[in-house]
Amino acid sequence: MTQGTGSLQLLWLTEKLNSFDDPEAQAHRDESKCTIVSKGDLAMYEIDTGETTKYVSPEDVAKLIFHKMKETAQSALGSDVKDAVITVPFEFGERQKNALRKAAEGAGFNVLRLIHEPSAALLAYGIGQDAPSGKIHALVYKLGGTSLSVTALEVNSGMYRVLATHTDHSTGGESFTQALAQYLAAEFKKLYKQDVSGNPRAMMKLMNSADVAKHTLSTLSSSNCFVDSLYDGMDFECNVSRARFELICSNLFNKSIQPIRKLLEQVNLSTSDVNKVVLSGGSARIPKLQQMIKDLFPDVELLCSIPPDEVIPVGAAMQAGILVGRDSLDLGEDSITVNCCASDILVKEVDDSGTDIFSVLFPSGTPLPARRQHTLQGPGSMASVCLELYQAQKPLAQIVLRDLEPKEEVHNIVTVVTMKRDGSLHVTCTEQDSGRSEAVTIETAAAAS
Repeated sequence: MTQGTGSLQLLWLTEKLNSFDDPEAQAHRDESKCTIVSKGDLAMYEIDTGETTKYVSPEDVAKLIFHKMKETAQSALGSDVKDAVITVPFEFGERQKNALRKAAEGAGFNVLRLIHEPSAALLAYGIGQDAPSGKIHALVYKLGGTSLSVTALEVNSGMYRVLATHTDHSTGGESFTQALAQYLAAEFKKLYKQDVSGNPRAMMKLMNSADVAKHTLSTLSSSNCFVDSLYDGMDFECNVSRARFELICSNLFNKSIQPIRKLLEQVNLSTSDVNKVVLSGGSARIPKLQQMIKDLFPDVELLCSIPPDEVIPVGAAMQAGILVGRDSLDLGEDSITVNCCASDILVKEVDDSGTDIFSVLFPSGTPLPARRQHTLQGPGSMASVCLELYQAQKPLAQIVLRDLEPKEEVHNIVTVVTMKRDGSLHVTCTEQDSGRSEAVTIETAAAAS
């Protein structure tokens, strides 16, 4: 089970927030979208509702998140969910662990166990479980949204022992998004001679576009960034290649790798002493980062077959299976199978220069069922539009919306794609103004269990 990053980080910083000179506490207060204040001996979020000011503790935020998790799980399973295994960062102290346990129990969970995230990552791959005899060294690399952590562990007779860990709260996936957003702002300035870097609304739009592009570039070699009415009614469009993204973030890539070397020096291990490297955290999907880690460990098995952002929850599920009496999560007649998208589902567009632009609708590994909405724009003079879907870069289907009425404004074509558990797709295209619509069902898309 995973939790909201912001509330987890604040739970960890609670003890430090009373010292307003602490650099990490100051950084968290500066980056938080809510004002953080000290009320008595407690750190609180200050929320202005317009009518009154409310103060909410990190524990209350965590409790709300657990409530939502419980609702989501029960909706998916169709039955009540009571037991939970919760993963926590290795640096969490007893105060933070107890606060998290209390929040989960307040949401109606029976907490079976709290386990450290690095241990959950190893459990996900069964490291030390299949062949428990003998000693090996493993490294767990996690690049999440707001932090980077590297942990070295000794695995011996099925037991995990943390040798050392390093956490950097100044580097995370958002750092890469921010760098790309700053590049887009610079490109907008070149085109329109307008600096939007100090405009919060415009930068939020660029951050959203940069985040989508970052995810797309983990699969494709380029991504098209389009922001409607970015500033003073001006639209902005920019194509970013994977090579350009890697150049923009070169310093961040180097910064993300350095802690590995420092940690190995700290525990007196060489790269050849490490037997397994496990990737976790959504931003560990970035191909450049994976290649740099492979180059650092040329003779070591790099484990990333489980989507990195799902590794820790999978490990928690494995632990839960053990605690409730199952030796493994092998499929049985009473097992629950989670279907997911077997490969990327993409939509193809053509820009003004005639270049094909692919956008990922369903990344491989997306839990099913799932639904996505995508908006296409075309000249008002066009009479029809053809939407093409691809699976793993191969044509999957197309849907044609005909007899569009000409108009001065652009046509906004809203496409809704629903993928069912069996992998079938239902696609609906609708011209926003006229309501003209076409739909098609595709039975051939693949799903995996």
